[in-house]
Amino acid sequence: QVQLVESGGGLVQAGGSLRLSCAASGSIFSINVMGWYRQAPGKQRVLVAAITSGGSTNYADSVRGRFTISRDNAKNTVYLQMNSLKPEDTAVYYCNARPAGASPNFGSWGQGTQVTVSS
Repeated sequence: QVQLVESGGGLVQAGGSLRLSCAASGSIFSINVMGWYRQAPGKQRVLVAAITSGGSTNYADSVRGRFTISRDNAKNTVYLQMNSLKPEDTAVYYCNARPAGASPNFGSWGQGTQVTVSS
């Protein structure tokens, strides 16, 4: 079992920045991919960004160039630096950790952290 604890959400004005953190504990040896997903009201949960243990990254088109995902393997922590935030970035952001080749729903989820961007 992997436990994920997120922090760093909040309320920010459009154009501002936030940094999310997600710390993993438990069976961390099983983790290869860590990522951030978001879910806006009435919408499906979608990928924001993901990073492998080797440092390969993947971003949603809507955030590429504005968000940066990074990972500290020694601390078992993944970060999401969000710059130039837009009102459409408002959502609950969830951390996910999973083995290589597994789908996100096969992995572990954090409890979610609210990000609200005001116009």
